[in-house]
Amino acid sequence: MAALYACTKCHQRFPFEALSQGQQLCKECRIAHPVVKCTYCRTEYQQESKTNTICKKCAQNVQLYGTPKPCQYCNIIAAFIGNKCQRCTNSEKKYGPPYSCEQCKQQCAFDRKDDRKKVDGKLLCWLCTLSYKRVLQKTKEHRKHLSSSSRTSHQEKEQYSRLSGGSHYNSQKTLSTSSIQNEIPKKKSKFESVTTNGDSFSPDLALDSPGTDHFVIIAQLKEEVATLKKMLHQKDQMILEKEKKITELKADFQYQESQMRAKMNQMEKTHKEVTEQLQAKNRELLKQAAALSKSKKSEKTGAITSP
Repeated sequence: MAALYACTKCHQRFPFEALSQGQQLCKECRIAHPVVKCTYCRTEYQQESKTNTICKKCAQNVQLYGTPKPCQYCNIIAAFIGNKCQRCTNSEKKYGPPYSCEQCKQQCAFDRKDDRKKVDGKLLCWLCTLSYKRVLQKTKEHRKHLSSSSRTSHQEKEQYSRLSGGSHYNSQKTLSTSSIQNEIPKKKSKFESVTTNGDSFSPDLALDSPGTDHFVIIAQLKEEVATLKKMLHQKDQMILEKEKKITELKADFQYQESQMRAKMNQMEKTHKEVTEQLQAKNRELLKQAAALSKSKKSEKTGAITSP
């Protein structure tokens, strides 16, 4: 009896062949929890739900430091502290200032001084390295699949040739010919079905190294275009949020300005009323002073004329 192994998510037991190689997940868990890229740091993680688009580490950093900014080196939206993401900060401390990436031409590739750690002798940044390795792995799997299918076809042909002797020569020959003819369209359809984002390539191109290089470059460029589109969408969202915040600040500023003007108008009106009251009181006092001085003068003149 074959040994059974537990899935790391649902903990149900399956044969070893039914589990994924890396994380030991069954087919249902792989569909329910696919491996996706984090919206911020672009690392791959196991998605717990459809609404969860960032990894656990970035979720903790968002709670601690708020929404991140684009890194000044790699432009990945993962700069929670300062203007650089943690990956570029650590690489800069370890390997020195960054160099221009030979693929995306951004100043975000760090030279590790070791040619063995380069990808085909190229100095690439972290994102381009992942994309290049992923495309190479896909190409390797495609070539392996093509070689295995051609090997199976060759074995079938040998089996047909061994069975084509004796009294059943003609019937076996007819069977072999029809089987080979049926196999040719199958292989052709397999070659035609091997596409990358809608671009097909021929079997000669897949088995030939220059064609494979072209396929790798095309697939890598398409992945970079998709990445740039995602970054553009994220930046558009950031611009919309900033424009919304600017609109709210403008509305708040206009409200405060109107309140300040109303307060100033009220103060000016009150000051004018107080000034008018003081002026009226001053005029009244001046009249009283004039009347008093006039009465004193009349008393003096009367006292002089009385003897």
